[in-house]
Amino acid sequence: MLIGDYTILNKNYEELIDFAKSQASSYQNADPFPSIYFDDFFNEEFLSDVLSEFPELGDKSDIQYSNPNEIKLASRGEQKFGPKTKVLMHFLNSEPFLMFLSDLSGITNLIADPYFEGGGCHQIKPGGMLKIHADFNKHRTLGLDRRLNFLIYLNKDWKEEYGGHFELWKTDMSESRAKILPIFNRVAMFSTTDYSFHGHPDKLNCPEDRSRKSLALYYYTNGRPKEEVNDGLEDHTTLFKERKGVDSVSMKAYNGLVNLAVDIMPPALYRTLRNMRKK
Repeated sequence: MLIGDYTILNKNYEELIDFAKSQASSYQNADPFPSIYFDDFFNEEFLSDVLSEFPELGDKSDIQYSNPNEIKLASRGEQKFGPKTKVLMHFLNSEPFLMFLSDLSGITNLIADPYFEGGGCHQIKPGGMLKIHADFNKHRTLGLDRRLNFLIYLNKDWKEEYGGHFELWKTDMSESRAKILPIFNRVAMFSTTDYSFHGHPDKLNCPEDRSRKSLALYYYTNGRPKEEVNDGLEDHTTLFKERKGVDSVSMKAYNGLVNLAVDIMPPALYRTLRNMRKK
């Protein structure tokens, strides 16, 4: 698909919609929750140019997480997007692409996020991780309900032993049902609910001069089905869960304190402390 002067996708619009319709049933009935991954979705030359623009994250303008649940880096908004990255991300927020996402997911009236809240450039360095969790469910600025995650992996020549697999877990945390290696030009997409537990739970084992790079976009609707919401948690931040017998005591203790804070603190004070989680 040609967007301006750039060939972004390996499909034209008609092929894109046909692909969505052909994969819709597989997506919507996937185990353990609606999800899919596919390779070579983007034009390789264009995506290589996007990779070459990827910023080295970690300065004061970036979001830095370092706690028992997550050790990772993320950009804020689009301030660090290069020219072609900006073209790509704006296209993925456009009406034609929203129609593709709706046809694939079965979720209608999707709304893109011009703020890239929580999305944009993500980077995990050796030793980093993101424990199993369900995502925040409300956009802080727009008040909309988060419904879809769309992840683009940018890691060329990525080896199995480096780890960094994207894992999808059953709600009861009894087992992982999918492990997806984050190789270059691979897309992972899934429906976001209070029960869609996922993550990169094991510490990254790549060489010191490598890192796990990805682009993340989230899509919203105004309202959502009741069955996607955990009663009493209609508006929540990220919900982490420990893997039984695997994750550390420190993670359990840390999350216990967070949950206690939710229970006893006035909402305004809790929101302030929640935002301080981002250094």
